[in-house]
Amino acid sequence: MQTYDKIIRNGSIVNVEGIKKGDIAIKDGKIVEIAERINGSAAEEIDATGLHVLPGLVDTHVHFNEPGRAEWEGLATGSASLAAGGVTTFFDMPLNSTPPTIDGEAFDAKAALAEEKSVVDYRLWGGMVPENLDKLEELHNKGVIGFKAFMSNSGIADFGYAEDVTLFKGMQVIKGLDSILAVHAESDIITGQLANYMKENGQVSARDYVNSRPILSEMEAVSRILAYAEATGCKLHVVHASSGEVVQIIADAKKRGIDVTVETCPHYLSLTVSDLEKLGPIAKCAPPLRDEEHVESLWQLLKDGEIDVIGSDHSPSPLDFKEGKGIFEAWGGISGAQTTLNVLLEEGYWKREVSLEKIVQVAAENPAKRFGLYPAKGTIAAGSDADLAIVNLEESFTLQAEDLRYRHKYSPYVGRTFRGKVQYTVSNGEVVFADNKVVTE
Repeated sequence: MQTYDKIIRNGSIVNVEGIKKGDIAIKDGKIVEIAERINGSAAEEIDATGLHVLPGLVDTHVHFNEPGRAEWEGLATGSASLAAGGVTTFFDMPLNSTPPTIDGEAFDAKAALAEEKSVVDYRLWGGMVPENLDKLEELHNKGVIGFKAFMSNSGIADFGYAEDVTLFKGMQVIKGLDSILAVHAESDIITGQLANYMKENGQVSARDYVNSRPILSEMEAVSRILAYAEATGCKLHVVHASSGEVVQIIADAKKRGIDVTVETCPHYLSLTVSDLEKLGPIAKCAPPLRDEEHVESLWQLLKDGEIDVIGSDHSPSPLDFKEGKGIFEAWGGISGAQTTLNVLLEEGYWKREVSLEKIVQVAAENPAKRFGLYPAKGTIAAGSDADLAIVNLEESFTLQAEDLRYRHKYSPYVGRTFRGKVQYTVSNGEVVFADNKVVTE
């Protein structure tokens, strides 16, 4: 009789192609067999009767801020929050670390900490800033998943925004490396000038903040960076699109043959300007939350296949960076790494009849494919890494602050009720979350 390290029995196995009942056998961190019934034994068995087994999510967009700013969010707490939310691979952004990940030495420092502290798998983004174009090849050779640039002020003094010449020259280098550029696409001119005008005229409400970063600002920046992508042939990934108008520009570019993908975030699929008005800076982000019609347009575009990836853009800070601050002065970032799957299930599967297959596609398979990790990641198949999220779709819960694994226990989702709860998370064959506990706890 064949022996395995683990067998997951009687689950409903979800892939983009469909859902089927069966068993999954795991050995040496890999899925080695999938069958209606596996006639073998294992040191550990998980009974998934009545549960759905999804590929572990791939979160392409988190800010864990270590080294140097671990008091904001560290790799241990950040990865624990992902494990609690069914995420088994994350890509950490380069800007909030001190130093930022803009050369090989900084990459090595962050990678060593991630290897030591993370409870799930990881990859690291490299930064592209005006002063490091000669370091992009070095970062690529170290193994960055791609490069990140800001087209507007990043909010971090030592991670400058990339003006047009930097963008174009950097994209030429990245094309030569056969890598990819991710961009925060807002116009620095539009956002900067409007914010100054608002503050000078005492217009400092939540709605004023939103109006200082209009959809037009995203549309202008996206149109510009798409032109550079077309001219250079550089692969492009537009992060955190906040509206359907932005996604539509990218959809049109795809039809013209531009190699571009687009990501949106759970908060743009579930929160609105009204939430920002009620919650204040806890719900502040950039681009900002939009009105209800934009939420609905994003869901429709997701159903239509025009949104490629969901990333959390988990960008936390100590609470005193938000409390007692005006909306323009407060740190802009939403804590959401733990709740991505909860939002997709509650707002998508249950409320809008988005299929589980589509959720798996945008949150696991597509990101793995776009960034060269498929089929090791993003699917449940023989030979793939044993990265799994085992979920009870029927179980409801109301999120409490004490449920959060973040360093700072706040989130705009505290107090919200979700239907669909992670029971187990398996990363590279190891159970990293079970019985409401992360293994490190």
